Order: sequence, then structure tokens, then C-alpha cells
Amino acid sequence: MTVVGPFGLSVRDQALEADVQAGLAAVEEGLLEATKSDVPFITESAQHLVRAGGKRFRPLLVMLAAQFGDPYSPGVVPSAVVVELTHLATLYHDDVMDEADVRRGVASANARWGNSVAVLTGDFLFARASHILADLGPEAVRIQAEAFERLVTGQILETAGPRDGRDPIDHYLDVLAGKTGSLVAVACRFGAMMSGAEESTVNILTQYGERLGTAFQLADDVLDIASDSHESGKTPGTDLREGIPTLPVLRLRARAESAAGTPEDRALCELLAGDLTDDARHAEALAGLRAHPALEEARRDTVRYAQEARAMLAPLSSCMARSALEGLCDAVVHRAG
Repeated sequence: MTVVGPFGLSVRDQALEADVQAGLAAVEEGLLEATKSDVPFITESAQHLVRAGGKRFRPLLVMLAAQFGDPYSPGVVPSAVVVELTHLATLYHDDVMDEADVRRGVASANARWGNSVAVLTGDFLFARASHILADLGPEAVRIQAEAFERLVTGQILETAGPRDGRDPIDHYLDVLAGKTGSLVAVACRFGAMMSGAEESTVNILTQYGERLGTAFQLADDVLDIASDSHESGKTPGTDLREGIPTLPVLRLRARAESAAGTPEDRALCELLAGDLTDDARHAEALAGLRAHPALEEARRDTVRYAQEARAMLAPLSSCMARSALEGLCDAVVHRAG
């Protein structure tokens, strides 16, 4: 049994393992090639996050989805490069918006070179992704454009917040479907489509990716509260300190505002609404959320989306690639505890 990809995903078939590893190695080469420029400084900034590593979650999904057709089709690896370049570009922009100092264990581009360089580098990566897309055909361009629109819409909706009368939890889940689910869905869609898989299979894998992407982000929400820094790779309660209302916080607020809400629920909400840059207040808020039923409710939401993703695969014929995709659902649930 060999471990490949993120979350310790195990592939029990040597042929599948070889295909996935070869595909991911080719993607890595493609990323480095796509981020080269005649201007050395642009190459340095564009390759900054590529060389920092990462899970390569989306390219892995492209490779696994391609197993339902011809995984050696010429469009498979370039489409995986496109998806990862798009993801990397959004990270450059996200770090500017979040004023982040660190990304993947290294200084963020905005911390190292300033906001203008970080934003323009993200734009450069989008341009390179579009250049590769042009060779994959108009259908691929349309799919990527629609996904990118959803991604940006999700980011805008997060910034704007829910409209009056809208359930904040429903709004948040829509945000995640756009920000994260859309590109994960495209990864699965491109892998299947570029490999020549049947249209019904392409549709199934696309829907699987949408749900898996949302589950993946919800697991991150739970990890931000429940894990230590060794497990999550970042300081626990980072989202709390930055005032980002993730699902456990939204579940707490919903409970506090309901008829079943207790004075303790409301007191914890007041604490979370205060200044959490103070270490003592931050530690108190983190401990309160860890002990609150809202965290377990958020875990159940994560499990539900992962189970929905797994259920989407049921119509597909049983094979090692399907087992690997099911294993990713289990891995996401495991991450959420």
C-alpha cells in the first residue's frame, strides 16, 4: 500500500498508483514551465507558491477522474495544470485581501514584495492558465470561465454578507460552493472530459467534486477550532482571531438566537464579537467553542457533504479509481474528527 496525494490517500493498485504519480509529476513540470517568464523577477514571484509545495488536491482529482476514460489522453495533464494555476492565482489574491503574512510555510507574496506585486502575479497566473486553455478547445474555455465566475461571485458574496432575511448558514454554504466547490468540480470534470469518458460519467464526477470541495472547506472550519497546530499546519483559531465567521461560529449564533438558546450561548457570542487579538480572550473563545455543541454540529455538516459526495459515485462501475475517490471522502471526514 503506497501513499499518494493529500491526506495520506492510499492507492492499493500498482498500475493506478503509477498513473497517478506519473501524472502528478508531469503536472509539477507543467506548473514550473507555465510560470516561467522572460523577466526573471516575474518567474521568481510566479514560482514562489509553486515551489512552496501544497497538497495538489485538484490535480490529484484530475488524474483519478481521468481513469474513467483514457488517462493518457493529451489534454489530461494540461487541464490539471490549468486548474492548479487558477487555484494558485486565487491564493495570491486571497493573501492580499486577508493581509496574510505566511502561506504554505513561507512568507506570502504580499508580505515579501507588497500587495501590487502579489495581485499582478495572480493576474499573470490567470493569463498563463488561459493560454493553456486555448489549446484545450472552446468547451474547456467555457467551463473554466463559468467556474471562475462562480469562484469570484462566492468571494464577493462572502465580503457582502447575507442579504436581509437570508439564513446566514445557507448563505455561507453558497459561498463555499462558489469559492471552493466550483474549482474542485472542474478538476473532476476536466479529468473525465479530457480522457473521453462518457457524458454521464463526466456529470457524476462533476457533482461529486462540487460536494467534496464543500466538505473539504467545512473540514478546514472544524480544524481551525478543534486541532492543534501540528494537525492543521496553522495556528488554531486563526479564523476566529481574524473575525471570519466559519460554520461553527454560525451554528453557535443560530443556537443563541433560537428559543433553545442559553445565557451561556449568548455570552460566548458576545466574546466572539469582541477583540480577539488579545491572547487571553482568544484562548477563552477557542476553549468555549471547542466545548460547545456547535462544533459537533459543524462536524455533522462536514460528514453530510462527504457522504453526499460518496453517494454520487454509486452509479459508476466498481474500480480502483472509484475506491480512491471514495477514500478521499473518508479522508475529509477523518480530518474533521
